[in-house]
Amino acid sequence: MSSPYGNQPGFMDKLFGTTQLNPARADIIHKTYLLLALSGLAAFCGGYLGIQSEMLANLFTGWLGWILAMVLLNAIPRVAIAARNNPVLGVSALVADGFVSGLVLAPILRYASRFAPGIIETAVVMTLAVFAAVTIFVMLSHKTFSAPRGLMFGLFISIIAAMLLNSFLNIGMIGIVIAVGIGIMGVCTLVYATSDVLNNSQADSPIPSALMLFAGLFNVFMAILNILLRMDRRR
Repeated sequence: MSSPYGNQPGFMDKLFGTTQLNPARADIIHKTYLLLALSGLAAFCGGYLGIQSEMLANLFTGWLGWILAMVLLNAIPRVAIAARNNPVLGVSALVADGFVSGLVLAPILRYASRFAPGIIETAVVMTLAVFAAVTIFVMLSHKTFSAPRGLMFGLFISIIAAMLLNSFLNIGMIGIVIAVGIGIMGVCTLVYATSDVLNNSQADSPIPSALMLFAGLFNVFMAILNILLRMDRRR
């Protein structure tokens, strides 16, 4: 079914509908995903620094670090949205938001790296698979965005990623099934968020849209990491 920009479709329409793209809308969503890649890279750098730094892990474990994280993670996106028509300031704030988001994960990432080997790598690979699948599909969409096709393509990539994980980390058949399930969850999240952006008539800049999609991708990574950690504790 086709969704005009002026009407907000329902949940099922965003997950299983088709959105018509005019050139301006296609250009915005393509730029949005380029900015999403930039913020994702910044988050990876922040997370890597968090793993290496015991000081950061201790900081964000305490109440002072928690307050600092909440202030930064609320203030920086507001700056990015306010500066959405200023490419330099807006993109800088977007990158800063990604970097800080990675930093605040320092406690859980250091714990996982010490006591659950391979879990961070699995979470990163599955998140990258979700991101790559939806990004490729979006970049190839010029006149229409078909959510069902995006979901199917994402499922295909998730299966390949899970099989590659098994080749390198030997996660086993149950691990493959769980990884595929997590991948499907992530693809659904990102496809739904993309449909939401495409059907938002107020989306006149890729910066707020990239912020929203980054939040979805960040939540996917956190969900994957938490699921894997819970499974590891039950062994």
